[in-house]
Amino acid sequence: MRNILSLMLPGFLMNLLGQQPQPLQPIPLMSWESSAIFALPTQDDPTVAAMVTNYLKNLSALGLGSQNQRVWIETEWAELANQGGTVPTSAASLTKVATTLASVETWPLDHRFETRIYHTGNLVNGVVNGDLIVEGTGDPMFVWEEAIAVAQSLTQAGIRQIKGNLFIMGQFAMNFKTDPLIAGELFKQGINSEQWSTVVESQYAKLPDGTIRSKIAIAGRVQKTDQLPRNAKLLLKHQSLTLAELLKQMNLYSNNAMSEMLAELVGGHEAVRQIIIKTAKVSPDEIQLVNGSGLSVDNRISPRAVCQIFQALEQQLVAKQMSVTDLFPVGGRDKDGTMHWREIPYGVAIKTGTLAQVSALAGMIPTKERGQVWFAILNSGGNIEGFRNQQDQLLQQLSTHWQLTPILPPISPVIQVFLGDPSRNILAKE
Repeated sequence: MRNILSLMLPGFLMNLLGQQPQPLQPIPLMSWESSAIFALPTQDDPTVAAMVTNYLKNLSALGLGSQNQRVWIETEWAELANQGGTVPTSAASLTKVATTLASVETWPLDHRFETRIYHTGNLVNGVVNGDLIVEGTGDPMFVWEEAIAVAQSLTQAGIRQIKGNLFIMGQFAMNFKTDPLIAGELFKQGINSEQWSTVVESQYAKLPDGTIRSKIAIAGRVQKTDQLPRNAKLLLKHQSLTLAELLKQMNLYSNNAMSEMLAELVGGHEAVRQIIIKTAKVSPDEIQLVNGSGLSVDNRISPRAVCQIFQALEQQLVAKQMSVTDLFPVGGRDKDGTMHWREIPYGVAIKTGTLAQVSALAGMIPTKERGQVWFAILNSGGNIEGFRNQQDQLLQQLSTHWQLTPILPPISPVIQVFLGDPSRNILAKE
């Protein structure tokens, strides 16, 4: 009983019971409190610093002064290299990293942009005695294959001829052409195989066997409209690829038109900038945008800001069971687009940037020792190939310095996309 009371009663009561309270003993640390997780790797890394110094010397040997070169390398806990890292610099297509984060902040990753097809007048025996209307909501990758898929579903619904005109409304672009009249002419051609060019034929040849060669002829002209007619009847809704799939394609091929379209849908380049400042905690002095793609030397972002944007994006993606490795090219896995002729270490996620005399490379290195290492290299000068070679060599040296721990699923949900998938068409119910 006394043993129990000694655990429960304060000292003065123990005195009344004739037992002296025992002096308090220090409580030993639990094993988890003394584990390595509390020894955060906040120290610098002389080896990394030496690599960057040597990198800059190599550029100088090529006649490219270090005063025009910017480098920033960091982990979540430590700054590892800084060569003008807080100076806003022409960032070229690294701008797309900002547009990517703004897009993820604006829509869910599984969001699909709809393209709606309507008709006016009567539909009799496959002939629309009226107009066809295409209403876009911003699909930035409505290309030949998508038009062929739409035509297949319309053909299967019995439609083969439009007596009236083709009206384009909303935010509809085709083959990255945003002018509604041009986009409309392309759509008109895409749904009628009798008007296909060799380019369309080549895209059709990549589609699965059994894809219909539709022949939906539109007799009238292509026109723009801002209002849906009251007598318009919905025929079909076409869903785009998911936002995640669209962003992966945009970044893999560094597609300027897609990036511009997404930035405009967000609200424009200034809206993108404000999202970055708020979400990634970037200093307003370190980011200046005039568009959403990077097609201007006036798009200026500091290397540190690029890394901040990448890290903020990773935080958003991890919460949704994804990573920057899903939305950006990854060494050893992706071969097309901007990965051609690059020597990127396996598992390293990157975004490239090239414009005039600007060459840039940024991304994430997954390491055992330092966790995720974020880097941004922004070069300026007249030797783009020389810059690329030196960037790749530095990245290889850094990756050799650490033990890489890439976590890449055998099949990422956004590695392969199926353009021209008719299952993304939803026919309207009668």
